[in-house]
Amino acid sequence: MNDFLYLECPCTSFPRSFARDYKETYLYPPPSTIYGFLLSLVGEEDLTAHLGVKIALGMIGETPPISRIVRKQRHHKFSKTHQGIYPPSQFSIPNFQELLTDLKIVIKLESDAELAKITLAQRVAIALSNPSEIKRFGGLSLGESWALINGLRKYRPEDGKVSWLIRDNRGLIGLPVWINRETTQGIFQRFRLTESEAFEDNCWIEIKAPVVEKKTQSRSKTKRSPKATN
Repeated sequence: MNDFLYLECPCTSFPRSFARDYKETYLYPPPSTIYGFLLSLVGEEDLTAHLGVKIALGMIGETPPISRIVRKQRHHKFSKTHQGIYPPSQFSIPNFQELLTDLKIVIKLESDAELAKITLAQRVAIALSNPSEIKRFGGLSLGESWALINGLRKYRPEDGKVSWLIRDNRGLIGLPVWINRETTQGIFQRFRLTESEAFEDNCWIEIKAPVVEKKTQSRSKTKRSPKATN
């Protein structure tokens, strides 16, 4: 268990893609979010830099409780001909959001299938042992920018029992594995939470972008009949 990472976050939210006025959260950390978190840790801005890495996620303790808060959401409508200042009372609506508190997550990495010269697992190890060698900016957050973590370190047995997320087509836990920032579409997988600490091969989640097939349009050429001349 020396290669397990222990991540602790006091408060965060993983909004579902379809959430609008009521920001419902995923109950467990999505693999796509954990992948983005690790890229932020090592100061990598290219999402495709470490495609092929495999991530395993585990939870410590009971299911994190959900809190619900009310936030103010403002929206203003301006037309090209009628520009001006509008009263905020007419353009402010309540926005409900779900939060998760006291998250304790265990992460395991495998970079054998990566094509990068320095793999993500190696860069994470460098970030933990020699933070001065990593060039990054901003706070280290899990999910949204305000959700700062308490810390990241090696897992210790006294941290608690680990329940792993296992890939299962009949599982009741649906999480995004990859999200396209341009189209907001992505790849989703189903999981279930183990009741034992046993690590299985189905715990591995490969991070890969979907293959986009180029559509070829076949143009049918029709022969034009010659014009009749009188």
